[in-house]
Amino acid sequence: MFKREDKPADDLVFGIRAVIEAIQAGKEIDKVLIKKGLVGDLFKELFDLIRIRQIAFQYVPIEKINRISRKNHQGVLAFVSPVALQRIEDIIPAIYEAGETPFVLVLDQVTDVRNFGAIVRSAECAGVNAIVIPDKGSARINADAVKTSAGALHLIPVCRTRSLKETVSFLKESGLKLVAATEKATAIYTNVSLTGPIAFIMGSEDTGIDQRLLALADEQVKIPILGKIESLNVSVASGLLIYEVIRQRGLNE
Repeated sequence: MFKREDKPADDLVFGIRAVIEAIQAGKEIDKVLIKKGLVGDLFKELFDLIRIRQIAFQYVPIEKINRISRKNHQGVLAFVSPVALQRIEDIIPAIYEAGETPFVLVLDQVTDVRNFGAIVRSAECAGVNAIVIPDKGSARINADAVKTSAGALHLIPVCRTRSLKETVSFLKESGLKLVAATEKATAIYTNVSLTGPIAFIMGSEDTGIDQRLLALADEQVKIPILGKIESLNVSVASGLLIYEVIRQRGLNE
């Protein structure tokens, strides 16, 4: 027997035509799951729409779709995001135009929904301007994420990108200092200047930050670990680093 996930009715759209209509109606689609090998004219219409709108999608075995819903999904399921996603390319210029100092958080492969929600909550409390996530390999923006964030997901811009490397390069070209948090760093985070325009890059607890992003970083910092456990929970680590920015900016006001 398949174990089915309990999902709110407004969180899921199933069926090729239904997903097409949801996209055309302007619903914020988080991700589309597509059965491997799916073909046909109607599917081509859907896939063309997915590419034009730059919607995240993933080819999966039919068993994965069946575990989520056994209804007449026709090999296609779409998850509807409860929040509107934005473009970091629009946000950064607006921050500068407002006379503010950009503060961005980049999350690489943070897949746990509760960690993601907790990070967003800390970021919103600290006045972070935006959060950047990849369209693949990231926690879903769903009702659980919104709840864990205490509603912060409705308040802070979340920007999804097909290429974190290109987006991080854009942030660097826009004058933001790229600071990557990694246990391999030699510098302690409190000993690095964090007062100017900044983008913190946080990675998953198991694989860390992609090497291509680390190569772009202006600084690599670590949080001292004095116990036997080798790393902190990513949401806790994010909170410490975010508020170090606030501390340093406050000291220099």
